[in-house]
Amino acid sequence: MLPPRTRVRLLTSAAAALLAAPLVTAVGAPDAAAATSGIRGVNWADARDNYVAGWVIPTGLTASDTYATVRSKAAGILGGFQSQLGANTVRLPVNPQSVSSSWWASYKGAIDEARARGMSVVLGYWEADTSKDGTIDDTAAWNAMWDTVVTDYGSDSGVSFEPMNEPFGYSLSAWTSVASGWLSRHASVPRGRVLVSGTGYDDDVTGVCAASALSGTLLALHFYGYWANDTTRSAWTTNLSGRIGSCGSRTVIDEAGAPMTTGLQYSGGPQDGNTSTAYFAATTDYARANGIGLVYWPGLRSGDTYSITRQSGSGLAVNNASGVTQLRWGWGL
Repeated sequence: MLPPRTRVRLLTSAAAALLAAPLVTAVGAPDAAAATSGIRGVNWADARDNYVAGWVIPTGLTASDTYATVRSKAAGILGGFQSQLGANTVRLPVNPQSVSSSWWASYKGAIDEARARGMSVVLGYWEADTSKDGTIDDTAAWNAMWDTVVTDYGSDSGVSFEPMNEPFGYSLSAWTSVASGWLSRHASVPRGRVLVSGTGYDDDVTGVCAASALSGTLLALHFYGYWANDTTRSAWTTNLSGRIGSCGSRTVIDEAGAPMTTGLQYSGGPQDGNTSTAYFAATTDYARANGIGLVYWPGLRSGDTYSITRQSGSGLAVNNASGVTQLRWGWGL
């Protein structure tokens, strides 16, 4: 069975037929208590939702692209994220199949272009679509992948690492053990540049926040409007705040999104009364009020009604101007 997030994205697709300092500056030293509000990000995703058994290839890139071609294409897409949205951070997927192959040499062009443009980068591991059990597919391959990625980008203060996306197959204690093992293996990486996913579908960070073995790390939270049927901002605020607790200073909401191709009005009008508009208003209001970084899902992904942009020539066009306005509000812009 597909994870809930993937199911809904497929269903919604069918139903629908500026620059800032590097991320580490925003969060400070490993034991910093500063808010993460400097993180204004978007996910640049594979059309297959990043769960693939082969190479992860974000929308707009192709498997035959060379490093130079990836950089050229990335310039238009990343430039669009910056100019059209005001983003300063991009979250990109990695997996062992991509990093252990010739694709890695090309794919690095997207990371390098982002850094050349002054954007921070978050690299997160997705498991393959052949399992989707919320656990690491192959620990040895996972370790080898991260060894390579950290060797290549560990010294770059603008690149951060998310050991695993949505570790729903682990209990809190088991996931804490896996994440603390990653920290030990890669002790050269400042903890302030590591995003430890919340438990479940990254849906609650209070447990990992309380784990002393994970102290000083950032915490990655996912939050979506199809998790409840509420139509008021107040109900959604209560829902979100319970998932964060007192851990807002370490939390980054690195996936949150709503339908952007269905004509919904997210700003400049009533927000209560509709599940998606109330959810998105509450999420962006909460992020702004509490200094929490927000990484929209997705900034670009073909076939996804949540995608806030689409490709247009060598750059991007906005799918929903009111959605962009509300997102920028959440970013503090």
